[in-house]
Amino acid sequence: MSETTHDGGGVAVSAPPSPDDGLSAANLAAKYGLAVSGARPGLVEYVRQLWGRRHFILAFSQAKLTAQYSQAKLGQLWQVATPLLNALVYFLIFGLILGADRGMSQEVYIPFLVTGVFVFTFTQSSVMAGVRAISGNLGLVRALHFPRASLPISFSLQQLQQLLFSMLVLFAVAVGFGSYPKLSWLLILPVLVLQFLFNTGLAMIMARAGSKTPDLAQLMPFVMRTWMYGSGVMFSIPIMLKGKPEWIADVLQWNPAAIYMDLMRFALIDGYGSENLPPHVWAVAGAWAVLVAVGGFVYFWKAEERYGRG
Repeated sequence: MSETTHDGGGVAVSAPPSPDDGLSAANLAAKYGLAVSGARPGLVEYVRQLWGRRHFILAFSQAKLTAQYSQAKLGQLWQVATPLLNALVYFLIFGLILGADRGMSQEVYIPFLVTGVFVFTFTQSSVMAGVRAISGNLGLVRALHFPRASLPISFSLQQLQQLLFSMLVLFAVAVGFGSYPKLSWLLILPVLVLQFLFNTGLAMIMARAGSKTPDLAQLMPFVMRTWMYGSGVMFSIPIMLKGKPEWIADVLQWNPAAIYMDLMRFALIDGYGSENLPPHVWAVAGAWAVLVAVGGFVYFWKAEERYGRG
């Protein structure tokens, strides 16, 4: 303590110098163990936090799935009815009127078409849910502290659960047209795993983009429709593009949506053999899944501290 004497005879006491004088803000934070609120954790720590929220991710996806059709009288039946109705419309237009079934019998084409619609819908729904994962849940993002990647992952998991319900109908359609269970059906599991990884990575990419550009949600239906028409959902790409420049068919066949559809068809449908698949298809399917899943996760994580702000 120091004393200072003034002319009036009084003594003023001044505080002693603080031991923190001269320290920068960063040094003060380090000294007292402070951290920036909402700061992005390291990548390994971020993965650890996500694993710690695994029960929340699963419960959130199940709640969203249950609530999706809660206002409809048929309820969860729409999970199956919607893609089936889409397949029926595509069959009437492309199968009967436009002859997109060329080179395939009805026993092959109908399960071919239904499989394509169900599998592409899985990717389409994951992307559309990913676009709104952050922008559509700002109240949750701003109210609670949790790794934001939980949201796009949860929405992709919701779409996977919805596809698994639909697979029961897909199996029934395949059996109804002469494709009975066999060992190749076991390939369905790795195909679903690879497509889920791809969809989740893509959903995280779209979640970050949609968090800053809400109008992206209005544009994506047109993008997805174009992607669907170019992926061979309603027709065989090699047969329909026969006589066209070879590079066009190659580009369309090597796109990930077409690859996952063709692998599912190969596993499920008798009469849809390996000659319909591009070379090294499993390696390419795995490469797409790993590249998009890892790249999408890192891309989303880099903006972690910015979600819900501004």
